[in-house]
Amino acid sequence: MSVTILGIESSCDDTAAAIIRDGEVQSNIVAGQEVHKLYGGVVPEVASRAHQANIVPVIEIALQKAGVSKEEIDAVAFTRGPGLIGSLIVGVSFAKAFALSRNIPLIEVNHLQAHILAHFAEAPKPSFPFLCLTVSGGHTQIVLVKNHLDMEILGKTIDDAAGEAFDKTGKLLGLDYPAGPLIDRLAQQGTPRFEFPEPQIPGLNFSFSGLKTSILYFLKKELESNPNFIQENLADISASVQDRIVSILIKKLQKAAEMTGIKEIAIAGGVSANSGLREALEIIGKKLGWNTYIPRFEYCTDNAAMIALTGYYKFLNNEFASQDVAPVARWDI
Repeated sequence: MSVTILGIESSCDDTAAAIIRDGEVQSNIVAGQEVHKLYGGVVPEVASRAHQANIVPVIEIALQKAGVSKEEIDAVAFTRGPGLIGSLIVGVSFAKAFALSRNIPLIEVNHLQAHILAHFAEAPKPSFPFLCLTVSGGHTQIVLVKNHLDMEILGKTIDDAAGEAFDKTGKLLGLDYPAGPLIDRLAQQGTPRFEFPEPQIPGLNFSFSGLKTSILYFLKKELESNPNFIQENLADISASVQDRIVSILIKKLQKAAEMTGIKEIAIAGGVSANSGLREALEIIGKKLGWNTYIPRFEYCTDNAAMIALTGYYKFLNNEFASQDVAPVARWDI
């Protein structure tokens, strides 16, 4: 029997919809929200209002591009969490109404689990079990993936996420939001000649709050003697910050691989689009004999294909939600 899933993603500031048929991506549409650049970060109330304006057109375009009618949808998968409650409410409410009107199943999806399963949107696909470093603006985790629906967190950040470290550094440097991609581009033009400390966190957990503080004090000290220090050294500062964040991530991932003996290694989440991280993973993968998996850019950032894919595997496993389901701001895998 053929299975067609509508996926809806609205956890932060991207409104997305996708159609998956029998595990294959038919369409993947995303509407962003440029307005948040004015505020230097995502404003929850502004984001939720934009989702309300975007969700119907985005879903209509996803259906049209896939060549699928509403009557052909077998189930609706939606992001239940984690994320911004106001944003999540829009997606959850629409999914519940759509499913109720069509009398089809609802499938709740964990946003972080979906980032990992984005690896199954296209070949090459990792073999089980594999390790996945999931890095974004809100989360940094190393996850042991036993099968499509069985995952275990081996390590996570105890304070700030890697993506947040990029964005907060960008703010100190006077860069627009989101600063991660801008630091990435600047880093490619610079040399990592400034040293920043590496957090000494035991096990597989991460910490980036101390790194952010050290960057702040470093800049304040240099600006005291040279008010133009940032402008004159922007590329090198960016390269140095990126080099340290990437080294922290890769060293922990290597430690997890050594502890588990697993050589199937993947990265996921918005920060996995970072060129420095992608290059570092490929280099160490070749050195240590890993099979490495890096998603295409459209599957790194928030998208609905990953939501629909997760929904597809849960559909096959008869894991459905009720109409009583509500969004949650925090939700571990």
